[in-house]
Amino acid sequence: MTDPTIASVLQADVDLDPHWVAENIEFGHERLVRIPGRYRDAVVTVPEVKTWLAQLVMESAIQAGPNRPPRIAVGRSLLILGPVGTGKTFEAYGAIRALLVSGASCSWICAPAADIYAAMRPRSGSDPEAVFEKYAHIQFLVVDDLGAAKNSEWVEEINYRLVNYRYERELPTLITSNLPPKNLAAELGERVASRLVEMCDRVVLEGPDRRRAA
Repeated sequence: MTDPTIASVLQADVDLDPHWVAENIEFGHERLVRIPGRYRDAVVTVPEVKTWLAQLVMESAIQAGPNRPPRIAVGRSLLILGPVGTGKTFEAYGAIRALLVSGASCSWICAPAADIYAAMRPRSGSDPEAVFEKYAHIQFLVVDDLGAAKNSEWVEEINYRLVNYRYERELPTLITSNLPPKNLAAELGERVASRLVEMCDRVVLEGPDRRRAA
């Protein structure tokens, strides 16, 4: 079960409409079924991720006040770094699950960076700009494994456009990457790395590959 005490609008010292909070929680529970089966029971285990989530949810409550339903709208982003198999994707889905039952409404997408590139490649009958807007505009975006795909000018430009769009509008984004912190600029480009440093809290996970140990 998701721990509702990790991040809840009810913990904010704000007068909120209980009807909206209850409705958001009920709707959030219904949307938990979208989470892939392997991560259906994911929970946040890293204290820094819990702190980031709590702040994001508190801000949604403060922005709402008594006259509007709380919703995840703007806030800090989070960058989770670490070698393969250290639990980055698990933490990301744990964060999604926590947000969905926080009492704040939250539309979300979680996608590997490689899938975003594949969806945006020009081909007959496709609309790359519509795909870009889907990821750019969503309230809460999780980009998994940024930097894992083979780099190119096209990939770097997609990364820049997406990160910059969300950076300028302060849209909360959770990004995971296998890249060491010192390699971010070399692998992602200076423009992307600079924005990630400013917009994101950073967590570095360490340890052996959990998949191999299972």
